[in-house]
Amino acid sequence: MRVVFMGTPDFSVGTLQAIAEKGYEIVGVVTQPDKPKGRGKQMQPTPVKEAALTLGLPVYQPSKVRTPEAVEMIRSMNPDVIVVVAFGQIIPREILELPPLGCINVHASLLPAYRGAAPIQWAVINGEPISGVTIMKMDEGLDTGDMLAKTEVVLEADETGGSLFEKLSAAGAKLLTDTLPLLADGKIMPEAQPKESTTEYARMIRKEDGHIEWTKSAVEIERLIRGMNPWPSAYTTLDGKSLKIWKARVVAMPGGDLFSRLPGQDPKKSAGKIWVADESGIHVKTGDGILIIEELQLAGKKRMKTADFLRGYFVKPGMRLE
Repeated sequence: MRVVFMGTPDFSVGTLQAIAEKGYEIVGVVTQPDKPKGRGKQMQPTPVKEAALTLGLPVYQPSKVRTPEAVEMIRSMNPDVIVVVAFGQIIPREILELPPLGCINVHASLLPAYRGAAPIQWAVINGEPISGVTIMKMDEGLDTGDMLAKTEVVLEADETGGSLFEKLSAAGAKLLTDTLPLLADGKIMPEAQPKESTTEYARMIRKEDGHIEWTKSAVEIERLIRGMNPWPSAYTTLDGKSLKIWKARVVAMPGGDLFSRLPGQDPKKSAGKIWVADESGIHVKTGDGILIIEELQLAGKKRMKTADFLRGYFVKPGMRLE
């Protein structure tokens, strides 16, 4: 089977390596162009390019895959199937219709849930108990093609965007290599997706999405912190300085948030106020419940346990995180 692989980030690498290990003939790897990175603005290859070169595979980096030149380049490879994993560009119909077995996408959600660019982080942020991977035959819609195979992954209570990323990357690689031979033998019955997704569109994550709104509940904020770990991170402000929050836990309050029901307490007005700051962490009032910050990082400082942070930084009850 002649395979063209299209992918760009770390998430794609495991699938490329798995295809190579299974002995498939990878006739070309298409990835995004190198980009400048860091203070020196040196050109940085994509993770997929680095992996492909290590495997001794030919790499192609068209700026736009929909140009006639790019389409003709892929056509010349004469692929039986094109495998797409987080490529980062919309694949045009001319390419979708090229291979006899179609363009097969590894998508990090249980479609039709979480169509879009950031299904992993939104699954954590929204508190989903289960996620997974869907192998889909691509069409011109956004993650709307017929489903070929699925596998589920259970989210742990402390699941982060980073840890779920690793789990789904590995699960997707295995599912794809299990699916390819069945597809080639005509042993898969494609399942059409419903027109509408079962969740909101999982749009791309922006840096500002990590800004903590303390009027939200402690449960919602704790999920945001995990979903934004490691990028772009959840953050707030302490004494005018940016403060990243890396780990936190919600205080269990039988019967609800008793603090909010004290006479004269407005949960919205008190949201963001520090209630306690000690060895157990910084206890912050939210719109509903108390969040205990256990790991943090002040601007210009390294990531650390809150107990260590408090030994060198004065924080007292009544201060507010903005």
